[in-house]
Amino acid sequence: MLNALAAGTLVAIACGIVGTFMVLRGLAFLGDALAHGVLPGVASALLWGFPGFIGASVSSLAMIAGISWITKKSKLSADTAIGLLFVGMLALGVVIVSHSQSFSGDLVKVLFGQFLGISLFDLIVQGSVTLVLALMAFVFRRPFLLLCFSEEQAQVSGYSAKLYHFLLLVMIALTVIVSFQTVGTLLVFGMLLAPAATSSFLSRKLGTMMIIASGFGSLSVYAGLLLSYHFNLSAGGCVVLVAVGLFFIVFLVSQRFRQEHFYA
Repeated sequence: MLNALAAGTLVAIACGIVGTFMVLRGLAFLGDALAHGVLPGVASALLWGFPGFIGASVSSLAMIAGISWITKKSKLSADTAIGLLFVGMLALGVVIVSHSQSFSGDLVKVLFGQFLGISLFDLIVQGSVTLVLALMAFVFRRPFLLLCFSEEQAQVSGYSAKLYHFLLLVMIALTVIVSFQTVGTLLVFGMLLAPAATSSFLSRKLGTMMIIASGFGSLSVYAGLLLSYHFNLSAGGCVVLVAVGLFFIVFLVSQRFRQEHFYA
């Protein structure tokens, strides 16, 4: 449980940092696609005896390269390219899984994580990647912030919109790759989106939003693990449900506050 709490807190911090950029930039669909698109890579890696994160890395890079190639070589929108690769990769993963009869236990871990099976090595990897993500967010905070509001503004300010958009995609992919082992591919998107969306109701400053998002994510991990322990439920599922529940609580309270302030 201590390892699970530590790993979950690191996931919450990483998702709080990257999820804030994702929400501001409007990349929620891409985050969902990457979270689900790693399935064929993870399934193939497990089938051939390699660590799952290697397959997740290959799948993420393939999706990013494919999205960039389709949008560059055709007149299709980025959403269309993301949707095509999303369903294609997910379908490929289903085919790979259905072809083998040895995935019953591993597939559950891939989809829903293994919160209570986190090792010291997993913690080291998660902590290292979280540190890298935090450093990238700090070093590139200005171009990322400009990019979130306007690509033209980023270009006028002397930053390459394509380069920093690509770096954002890499940060999202890294978060998905290291977090799926804890909360699973189906639930990592919830940790990326829910705490960051919740923080958007409470602050308009980038750094504050990240801190609040990380705090709500950590609170979700703590409360979710308690629920899982006392009621014998899925740890990853409980964590994400708490995160989504906190979003709706803050959303309703903020709406109520705005109405009272308006009528006052």
